[in-house]
Amino acid sequence: MSQAIFNNPKVVARGWYFVCPSVDLLAGHVQSFDLCGQRIAVFRGEDGQVRALDAYCPHMGTDLGIGDVVGNHVRCFFHYWAFDGAGQCQDIPCQAQIPTGARLPSYATAEQYGCIWIYPDEVAPVGVAEFDELKGHDDVIVRRDRPLTRHCHHHICMMNGIDVQHLQTVHRLPVDLELSLQRRAEEGLIDFTLTGDLPQNSWQARLGRWLLGPTYTYTMRYAYGCLGLLTLMKGVRLIPPLHMLYAYRPLPSGETWVQPIYVTRCRPGLWGWVVSQLLLLLTQLSYYALRNADGQIYDNIHFDPKTLLPIDQPLVEYMRYINQLEPSRWSRHDVDAMDVDAMDVDAMDVTNIANSISPCSTNTPAS
Repeated sequence: MSQAIFNNPKVVARGWYFVCPSVDLLAGHVQSFDLCGQRIAVFRGEDGQVRALDAYCPHMGTDLGIGDVVGNHVRCFFHYWAFDGAGQCQDIPCQAQIPTGARLPSYATAEQYGCIWIYPDEVAPVGVAEFDELKGHDDVIVRRDRPLTRHCHHHICMMNGIDVQHLQTVHRLPVDLELSLQRRAEEGLIDFTLTGDLPQNSWQARLGRWLLGPTYTYTMRYAYGCLGLLTLMKGVRLIPPLHMLYAYRPLPSGETWVQPIYVTRCRPGLWGWVVSQLLLLLTQLSYYALRNADGQIYDNIHFDPKTLLPIDQPLVEYMRYINQLEPSRWSRHDVDAMDVDAMDVDAMDVTNIANSISPCSTNTPAS
């Protein structure tokens, strides 16, 4: 029986997972992290490159995180076995011969947005996801917020940005939004772009319309089922697009660890620096305006939908996208053999969706 990935705590999809800020790992240092149910030793060699291996030495199981770095190798504290970035043991002080089994699984790493990322395989087929507006700009400015924990699977809280109903019911935002959808399966991405006319039913709404323009657009890009890239203020007057990442890691408890990251382009000169800092602050304030109410939902949810509505079509498309991802070797068992109570999206009762909504567009009802 084929096993669903969505909301399945036993499956870790292939993708880029946040490790730590780059500044936290200096050259010549090693540190072990608990990532998605794994213990991973991450070290930076003298050449400045970051490498990652399973943490436990194949000799007697000592955590390499308490060892040290010699050149571009990590050395076990216990008996000084030294491993290269591919996980192959290169030196054993007490003998010249290296046993065949003296090796560890290794993982691809990347540094982007001022952070270290890890991919649960030796080679990553794609890089860490980017914002379209920032591609080609290596000089971005990044601000990390304090991480937080949500009391549900990360696939659930990731859906928040495309739940168009809750924008009106929870946040009282009376905007009709039309969805456009772009799948980029070869990159592990799916883009949800929501566009609508700004209302004119109050003086605040009319002021916003005068300042920003008649329409408002935001995009939610999902990458590998563990990273969300939110772009606000697309196509408006006065304010350039605002960018924010949500990096998700599943916890053994079934909860989700979330690292918010704000990103903007570095602008030249002192005034450019001030503008960039103001845009980061505006992005953070936009997030804070919605965070507490959303957290109240996702800290008190047992996700088990019985009947979905046509307006929920973006959520259905998102769940289908997740189920098309590939499980990684960090998953607890062979996925096809697992008997886990996970969700089969295609079997859901989605009332009249097939007849009333195309896969690429939807409208929210007027408030």
